[in-house]
This record gives sequence, structure tokens and C-alpha cells, in this order.
Amino acid sequence: MDARWGGLLAVLALVAGAWQWGWRGVVLALSVIAFWLLLQFSRSLRVMRDAGKAPIGQVANAVMLQARLQAGMPLLKVLQITGSLGQRLSEPPDESFGWTDGGGDQVHVHFRNGRVTHWTLLRAAGS
Repeated sequence: MDARWGGLLAVLALVAGAWQWGWRGVVLALSVIAFWLLLQFSRSLRVMRDAGKAPIGQVANAVMLQARLQAGMPLLKVLQITGSLGQRLSEPPDESFGWTDGGGDQVHVHFRNGRVTHWTLLRAAGS
């Protein structure tokens, strides 16, 4: 979910809670917001833990990875797809990470502000 939508929904929950049930509604809305943030944090930690266990920059199939990528996809979703952390190719603000499969095919994914801008598939010489 886009952060702007999340912020808007949080404000709406606070306003609706205050209007409907007074201070008890505000407390309920704050509790729901805190729970949602904890769920998102837990999800992020789980993805990072799983990606951290795999070899850096390795992916099962580079061609399948590039087929699943979409412009605007967040880094966390890319880490879920690859199952590993990427090999850093460049520094912020235009970060690039690379993944290689067993056959030598590589995918270089370029990010701006944590979202995919474009990617490049580099096939191995024998492919």
C-alpha cells in the first residue's frame, strides 16, 4: 500500500473514531494503527531474515526473475521474489543490485527511492 493512502486511512480512522465514540474511538483507532504498523514491520523482518540466509546475489533462474519484475515494484517485493539479497552494483540515490543464476545469466535491477525503475537481463555466453 502506498504510504499516502495509509496515512489518509489512519487520519480517517482517528476522525471517525472520535466522531462516533469520542475518546474511546480515538484509542481504538490508535490501537488498530499500531497493530497494522507492527504487522508491516514483522513482514519486513521476515523477508529480510529469509533473504539473509541465502547466498548474496544468487537466484534460481534469472530469466524468470526478469519476467516477474515490474516498474514501480518496491525493494521488499523484489527480495521476496529472489529469496536473496542482491549484489550491490551502485550507490544511492540510483541504486543497482544484481542477481546471478547457476547458468551465469544475470539480472541487474535499478532502483530509485526504493522502487524498481528498470532492469537488464545479461545472458551467459553459451545461452
